[in-house]
Order: sequence, then structure tokens, then C-alpha cells
Amino acid sequence: MALAKNLMGAGLSSGQVRALNGASINSAITAAGTTQATATALTADVNIITTATTGQGVSLYNGVIGDSQEVFNNTSADTRVYPPTGGNVNQLSANSGFVLAPYTAVMCKKMTATQWVGYLSA
Repeated sequence: MALAKNLMGAGLSSGQVRALNGASINSAITAAGTTQATATALTADVNIITTATTGQGVSLYNGVIGDSQEVFNNTSADTRVYPPTGGNVNQLSANSGFVLAPYTAVMCKKMTATQWVGYLSA
């Protein structure tokens, strides 16, 4: 994605730039539950987990094809990231969450009505 300063330099307003670049950020998420149904629902474009115990999780927003969400596990606990109900991430079966290691990020992109692809940070 282009830098905001470059888009604004081309004449777009800051609001238009935020909409294009996905500027919705939740920087204080508490993971919850141990299943897809009880996990914390993510609603922002960029999501930072700041409180979690091992096994707790978050669930992706069920947007439209092409949507993506970023999740950063800024805790010392393994957390789970679940797809929306009926969805799957990478090769996992429907509704299964994957483990997001401590201090690791993932960008999840919705490719079809049910298929998400997760791109993990190193």
C-alpha cells in the first residue's frame, strides 16, 4: 500500500487515505475463550493482542472477498486465530484456529467466500 504522505500529495484527503490504507487500528485487544464461538471478535483492520493466556483466541471479521486483517500477538502466550464461522485458513479444516506464536504477526486475506490465507511474519 502507498504511504499516506504520497497519496495526500496526489490530492486525496486524509479521510480518503485512511479508507484506502485501512487505518482502523485496535491496539489493546484481550483474547478470550478457547473455541471459535468464545474467541474475541476482531473488527479493526489492524489488531494488536495485548492480553492473553495460552489457548485463548480471536476470530476474524467475515468481510467480503479481498478484505484482509492483520493480527499481532504482542504477548508471551500462544494464541489462536479463528476464521469466521464456516471459513478456513490455509489448509486447516473449517472453523479451526491456528496458533499465533508470541510476538508474531499474521495478515489474513479472504480469497473466496470461505477460504482465508494467512501470511505469517518471521
